[in-house]
This record gives sequence, structure tokens and C-alpha cells, in this order.
Amino acid sequence: MNASTAALPTVVIGAGPVGLAAAAHLTARGLTPLVLEAGTSAGAAVREWGHVRLFSTWAELVDPAAEKLLAPTGWVKPDGAAYPTGGDWAKLYLQPLADALGDTVRYDATVTGVSRLGRDRIVDADRDTQPFTVHVTHADGREERLLAAAVIDASGTWSTPSPIGADGLPALGERAAADRVSYRIPDLNDPAVKARYAGKRTAVIGSGASAFTALATLARLAKDTEDTHSVWVLRRGISGSTFGGGSADQLPARGALGLAAKAAVDDGHATAVTGFRTTALERDGERIVLVAEDGRRLDAVDEVIVLTGLRPDLSFLAELRLDLDERLQAPTGLAPLIDPNQHSCGTVYPHGASELSHPEQDLYLAGMKSYGRAPTFLAMTGYEQVRSIAAALAGDREAADRVELTLPETGVCGGAGLFDDPQADEATRAEDGGGCCAAPATVQIGSGDPASSTGGC
Repeated sequence: MNASTAALPTVVIGAGPVGLAAAAHLTARGLTPLVLEAGTSAGAAVREWGHVRLFSTWAELVDPAAEKLLAPTGWVKPDGAAYPTGGDWAKLYLQPLADALGDTVRYDATVTGVSRLGRDRIVDADRDTQPFTVHVTHADGREERLLAAAVIDASGTWSTPSPIGADGLPALGERAAADRVSYRIPDLNDPAVKARYAGKRTAVIGSGASAFTALATLARLAKDTEDTHSVWVLRRGISGSTFGGGSADQLPARGALGLAAKAAVDDGHATAVTGFRTTALERDGERIVLVAEDGRRLDAVDEVIVLTGLRPDLSFLAELRLDLDERLQAPTGLAPLIDPNQHSCGTVYPHGASELSHPEQDLYLAGMKSYGRAPTFLAMTGYEQVRSIAAALAGDREAADRVELTLPETGVCGGAGLFDDPQADEATRAEDGGGCCAAPATVQIGSGDPASSTGGC
């Protein structure tokens, strides 16, 4: 931050957990934040999955600077050992924090572009001395241009789920089948959603915590509703790491998610289909047939839930100079720490302003967005990121470079250079000699080996 822009606010994009934490840290540093939130309330994206219980406890979900800001308001910190839902997180922490920040948080404000005043991405001259220009569209259609000393993009990745296709593109017919495809964990508390999946055959595509949660959710429905069944579609094979860290995970609730997914298959409520890379969705009357790259076709399903990850929306940053990893779309200083192609275990070294910096001075991507397409992000990681970023913007380099966080081991394996390779997990174990990923070479689930073709009930 330079002298010519010091009087301007730091614009924070997104009033989610990390964006609001950034505002709290900036405030503690004597800097002025301006938080722009596209939704109508704090934690708008979190509220959309408000029915889902987090695998982190309250103690891991409250930022220290935010807690100090909340203390004078009479806010009562929830039980640190309890696991909130997304709705709890938004209602009991995020909204009170936004309220405490007052007029520095603006809602219904969608950022449509960020650049430098009078400089597109081509121009070098005096670039770093110019303020940022932030273009905003409000809910009533009004447009506004704001000036900022710095920009922290904590807008997350929730709005851009990855498609079905294993090549990163929508599968043929995916858009046409939009009425039968969802990219979210179903909320069975909603009668309409419950009716959508009750007594139906649903394909769940994905292998992470969200897919585990969806499988466990539908398994509970299957216990009460006849003919409810899930077909779990995986791009790779099943091994000891498929279900996450289990009891080895230092976040027990996260480990339990994988065990719940395994139980769904063991109990007959779900059937696993492995090595299936979907290339097309075809209509069979009112039902959907999934077709793989190798020509395999699954028995028709009524619904499809796609949980293949999320990706960052970089479109409104097009006029800025970003240094992003070509694979993950994460800052190049961070990418080696989180790349699932290279890491067999999910532990990520705490990082901050140095790893998150770009050629565009005083611009930072933080929170989920900083991870690009990589999984296993934790709120604690984001809080440490913005603590460091706020220190850097305040000119406190020593604090910015200091590590103030110890992250738990995830116990989650990715692979050894081939994240979707069915043989990658076994190769990783052979090379690593175990470690946090130590487990039997394969896991038998259900009454026999995992189904590899039609995945019938």
C-alpha cells in the first residue's frame, strides 16, 4: 500500500467466513475495510448449504480477531466442542460479525470487474501507484465504480461447481438434463427436495466430503423409504484411502463422513461404480443414462447429483496481473503446497501473504478461492491467510511472515502424480511406506467387489 492510496479502503470481495475475518483483521490494524457481498446477508453461500453439518468444531470456526471485535457487543461464543451446521455458522457468528462491522459491509453488491485506475493489464507506467477500480452492480441495476488501496478477493468458489465431464467440460447432454441434475447436497428437511429423491434411483458423482455427505443423507432416506437407492460413480478405483482418513483423521467428524459413505455401500443403500469417467447423459424417457468414455452405460437413474468439486470465477479479475498455477488456478506460491497430484496426504503448511501475492501489488486471493480447484480447504487456513495479509498491508512484514497456526493432519490421500489413477493410491503407499495414508491395499465393500459396470441394485 503506497502513500497516494493510503486513505482509500481495502475492498474485500465476499462477506463469508474469510472475507469477514479479513475485515476484522484490517480493522484491528487500523485499516478501513469495505466488504462487498453479492447476497442479501452475511454468509449468503454458507446459508445455501445451511443444512449440512461442518466437520470442524466451533473452536476452529471463529477467527481470533473477529472474536475480539464481537466481544464488546455482548456476543456469546458457542460451545467450542460442538459441530454447527452451515445455518448455525451464519446465524450465530457470521451475521453478528457483519453487524459488528456495520456500514463497512454492503449487501446486494456484485463485483463485475477490478482493474487499476486508467490502466488495463497491458500498461506498466506508474501501475503500482494507481488505486484499484472496482466496478459494482447493485440489486436495483445501479452501477458504481469504487476506488481501493488494496483488494482481497474472498468470494469463494460456491457459485461455480465443476461439471460432470472428467475432462473438466460438461458431459454431452448435461445441460439438456438440467431438470434432473443438481450440484448440491440435498436438504431432506425441505419437503420438495425429499420428494425429489424418495423412492428414486440417484447417481452421486464425486469422491470427496460432499459426495460422502450426499451418500449418507440418501442412505438415511433409504432406511425409511422403499426403492431409494444411490449409485456412487467414481472416476478411480476403491482403496483404503477412498473413504478418507477415518479414525486417523485429526478432524474426527471429517473422518466419520468417509465411514458413513462406506456404511451406505456396506448396508446396500448404495452401489459403487468405479473407473467410470462420464462423457454423456442420455435421456431414457423421464430417466437418465450415464455413458462412460469406454462405452459403458449405467442402468437408468431418476436423478443425478454432481459433487466433483468447485472452481474459481476469475472473469472479473481479467484486467489484473495474476500469477496462477496452470493446473490448479491457485497462486503459484501456494500451489505446490496443495496440489493433489503431488501430495499423498492433505496436511498443508500454514501460509500467508508471501505465498498469496501476485505481480499485481496489494491484490490477494484468499479463502476457498485461493485454493483454485484444489480440495481440503479449512476455515482455519483462511483465517491465517487474512491475518498475514492484513499485517502485510499494514507494513508489518515480520507479522506477515510469522506462522501462527498449526493445522490438523487430514489423513486424506490424493495420489502420486495421477489424482484419478486407480493405481495411484497403492503406488503412493508403496513409496511412502505408510504414513498417514497407511491402509490395506483395497477395501471390500458390500456383499462383493465394487461393481464396475452397470451398478444395479
